This record gives sequence, structure tokens and C-alpha cells, in this order.
Amino acid sequence: MKYFGRGFNFSQDGPGNRLVYHLSGCNMRCLWCANPEGFSCEGGKEITPSDIVTDALRARAMFFDGGGVTFTGGEATLWHDELLETLRALKREGIHTAIETNGTSRRLGELLPFIDYLMMDFKHYDSDRLKAFTGVGCEAVMDNYKMLTDTGREVHIRIPLIHGFNTSSPEGFASCLAAYDTAHCDFEFLPYHEYGKGKWTEEYKIQDGFVPKEVLGEFHRVFREYGLKIKHT
Repeated sequence: MKYFGRGFNFSQDGPGNRLVYHLSGCNMRCLWCANPEGFSCEGGKEITPSDIVTDALRARAMFFDGGGVTFTGGEATLWHDELLETLRALKREGIHTAIETNGTSRRLGELLPFIDYLMMDFKHYDSDRLKAFTGVGCEAVMDNYKMLTDTGREVHIRIPLIHGFNTSSPEGFASCLAAYDTAHCDFEFLPYHEYGKGKWTEEYKIQDGFVPKEVLGEFHRVFREYGLKIKHT
């Protein structure tokens, strides 16, 4: 498989201090993406599961506060077979594993036994709206969300908030998500930023995507009213 980024990060990509691999390739084309260099599976450097395990074992002393290895992207699950092999090997070594995913993989359930901490995006509950801004609808995301809540799997749901895309109806988000058993879910809001704007080689189409504090506060209020647990990282 290939990766376009590798480094340590504390608490932003799972618990504790973590060795984070940004795997190349993504099936979405989010108009606000901070890592557009990861769109293609052809870009980046080659790495094998055994390479990653070797890296992790060498770095083990750095995995403080419950840290470990995180796979993100791009979209890490595009490398399903290689990722499954890697996760299995890391678990054999007793290394904590985490995945950040857009939730579109129909094979996500196969990876779950080897993932200690799961972060999944939930960008929109309206499939047509999501497809217009990312190129992919939300059918698989909803199916995976239902599967996770049905099985009681702990999951950290991340909601990127972009003005002009998905901030007009906090109630729509909350009512959709709360329709399932959320006892083992927590929810985090990620307000729009432009950290990756300068990396785009094609037209950057998001205009005025920033989210006012009042709108973010309304999301917090509505989610609390629906009994949804809010998380901050």
C-alpha cells in the first residue's frame, strides 16, 4: 500500500500519543479537503504491513497515555486487504490500533475485531446533498452507522461543519443520529478551516465556509437536547 504522510500526533487521531499513517487514495472528493494530495492511490511512498509493524515496535516507547498506531487518509479502508493484515499483526504485538474513515466501506465490519478505536465521519444525512459536495452518497455510511449502533460498538462520530453545505439544520443531524442506539457513541464537531487550501492544484470551490460561533453553539444545544454525547479533542 502507499502513504503520503507519517508522523506523531497527540490526542487528535485517537487516544494518547500516536504514530499516524495517512494512506493514499480516497473515494470521496470533499470540496473542503485538507489533504488533497491524498486523493490518488498512485501517489505517495510504498510501505508493507511488516514495515509498519517494525516502525511501531521501534516507536513503542512513544505510545504514552494509551497511544498506538492510527490509519487515516485519504481513505485508509481502500487498502482493505493490506490494512487487515497490518491490523492483525499490530494486535498480535499488543499495540493499540485506531482507524479514521469516511464510513463508506462495505467491508468495515471485517476490520472491526482488530480496531481498538474507531473514528467515522458523518458529513450529511441527506444523500443527494452529500453526493453534490463529495461525489458519494450516504447509503453505505448509514448502513455502517446502523451496524455499529446495533452491535454496541464504541464509535467516535466526527461531523465536519461547513457553511453552505451542512450547517442549516442541526435538528436534521440530531434526529437522524438519535434514531439509533447511541449509548456507545460520542460526537465531535469539526468547524471548517482552510489549512489545506494552499495544497489544491485545481479550483478550490468552497467560499465563506467558516462557521459562526452561534451556529456551532446551536449544534451543541440541539445535540444535548437529543441526549447525544459531545466529545472534544
